[in-house]
Amino acid sequence: MAKVSKETRRKKVIEVLNKARAMELQAIYQYMNQHYNLDDMDYGELAAKMKLIAIDEMRHAEMFAERVKELGGEPVTGHDGKIAKGQKVEGMFPFDAKLEDDTIDDYNQFALVCRENGDSISMKIFEDIIDEEQIHYNYFDNVDAHIKKLGDTFLAKIAGTPSSTGLGNSGFAVSGGGE
Repeated sequence: MAKVSKETRRKKVIEVLNKARAMELQAIYQYMNQHYNLDDMDYGELAAKMKLIAIDEMRHAEMFAERVKELGGEPVTGHDGKIAKGQKVEGMFPFDAKLEDDTIDDYNQFALVCRENGDSISMKIFEDIIDEEQIHYNYFDNVDAHIKKLGDTFLAKIAGTPSSTGLGNSGFAVSGGGE
C-alpha cells in the first residue's frame, strides 16, 4: 500500500475544517436572525441566550479558520445553506436542536478524518467544539420540551424579560450553558 503524502493528508484536513467553518458561519447567521426575532417578539431571555450561542459559534468559526491558516490553507468565508427566516418561536428550538444534532454527527466524522490523516490537533479542536455543540443541543431540546409541555404559560413567563447580554463576549457554553 502506497504511503499518502503529508500534503495530501493536510489537504483532506483543511477540507473538513473549512466545511466545519462554513457550517459555523451558517449557524451564526441563523442564530443571530433568531436572536433579533425573539427580541422583537419580546422574549428577551431567549433572545439573550440565542445571542450568546451565536457568539460561541463565532469562536468556533475562528478556531477553524486559525487552524486552516496554521496548515497553510485559506479559510472559507461563505456560509453553508439558507437562513430560515420568520420562524415562530415554537418552531425555532426543534429546528435548532436538529441543526446542532446534525453538526455533532458531522463533526464526529470530521474528527475521524483528522485522525485518519494524522492530525491530532485538529481532531482535538473538533472534540472540544463537539462538547460545546452538545451544550447547545441540550439547551434547544430543553426549551423545545418546555414549550411543548407548557406552551403559552412558558412563553408568558419569558415575555418582557431583558435581552441585553452586556458587553461580555464569553459566549453561551463558556459562561456555563445558561445555568
